[in-house]
Amino acid sequence: MAAKHSRKPTTPEPGYDASSVTVLEGLEAVRKRPGMYIADTGERGLHQLVREIVDNSVDEAMAGYATRVDVTLLADGGVEVADDGRGIPVEMHELGIPTVEVVMTVLHAGGKFDSQTYAVSGGLNGVGLSVVNALSTRVELEIDRDGYHWTQNYLRAKPEELVRGAPTRRTGNTTRFWPDPEIFETTTFNLETVARRMQEMAFLNQGLTIVLADERATADEMADTPEGAENAKPRTFHYPGGLEDFVRHLNRTKQPIHNSVVRFTGTGAGQQLEVAMQWNAGYSESVHSFANTINTHEGGTHEEGFRAALTTVVNKYAKDKKLFKEKDGNLTGDDIREGLAAIVSVRVREPQFEGQTKTKLGNTEVRSFVQKACNEHLTYWFEANPADAKTIVTKAISSAHARTAARKARELVRRKSANDLGGLPGKLADCRSKDPSKSEIYIVEGDSAGGSAKSGRDSMYQAIL
Repeated sequence: MAAKHSRKPTTPEPGYDASSVTVLEGLEAVRKRPGMYIADTGERGLHQLVREIVDNSVDEAMAGYATRVDVTLLADGGVEVADDGRGIPVEMHELGIPTVEVVMTVLHAGGKFDSQTYAVSGGLNGVGLSVVNALSTRVELEIDRDGYHWTQNYLRAKPEELVRGAPTRRTGNTTRFWPDPEIFETTTFNLETVARRMQEMAFLNQGLTIVLADERATADEMADTPEGAENAKPRTFHYPGGLEDFVRHLNRTKQPIHNSVVRFTGTGAGQQLEVAMQWNAGYSESVHSFANTINTHEGGTHEEGFRAALTTVVNKYAKDKKLFKEKDGNLTGDDIREGLAAIVSVRVREPQFEGQTKTKLGNTEVRSFVQKACNEHLTYWFEANPADAKTIVTKAISSAHARTAARKARELVRRKSANDLGGLPGKLADCRSKDPSKSEIYIVEGDSAGGSAKSGRDSMYQAIL
């Protein structure tokens, strides 16, 4: 009779019980795992804090309520961002605290989730202000709204009292913050990194004025140097031409091959498109894409739609106008984009960014929207500007010829290398055909006989050894 085996009573592993399960509430989760909310805790993540605050101000501009944003790198290491928008609401929220406190301390709280407040927005999916608050030692808010000047400070994300000050007619926000050195590897902001982003924002928001100042330059030892004096001057970014000015800026050191900048817009259900482009005599492309003013370095569906439409339109135009021979085949996208400077900017109501750092747009519906809009507008532009269109196509054809010649040269070098590696005699005059069934080899004795044979052969099919 088999012995019965009784199950040994199990006991929990030591150290793992209900008390081991930690619930991170509010902004504590952000401080514990900052990489889930910003790019990293290095320079990139540090500068993202500035972008998040500025994005909120730009959202006001995109909604038509702000015209100017002032960004100041403070002498003590903090950053100040001021705008002339509507100001963060200060009335009591249904949670029982002032609305501004909800925005500053509750993740995923903000006007970005209400389509009636912002049709489109940048920022960190509605967590920008609260994340900046969580990752700073101190945040100071000044709000002009509802006829009064309001102030509130936060120490390590904890709110102090919201204070109503003097009456005022102006509206807007002023936000000052100091990044937490316990979180970030460095808390020193790079002026040029901030300046590049501010310039991009001004280009992308036609008519918006962004002023950048660096108070550190007047406070440090470099104040008396030429570089320090230059940095101390406020920089004003204001581009009435918007994306057209952006493209001309990209081509400022190039030689454009047509005078006008191709520019058009498109609208769809919850989607807006703006494109500006111009070819230059150079050999490299400079195509930059943005989604809700966020630089999508890795591209995405909007850029895919643009590239597909451009390749289709140029090939169709070239064929219809008989600008290249049928046997040459289609121009590739690389051929067409050689020397192209272009900005593709979309604004989407609910953007889907792949990854935490927002560098690639993933909305599938955006590709077809952009491709259709670009097809229509580019087709019209090429037909309406035949001289410029021919210049552009001619450059693309030249690029294709250069590509083909380079490919043949590579094949020749590789073939010679293969022959050398295979131990073939150095005096072999090979044929060009790669089909063994059609190739012949003649073996002759002496250089003089070889010379005569080479001059009389069909080099396509006949080799001489």
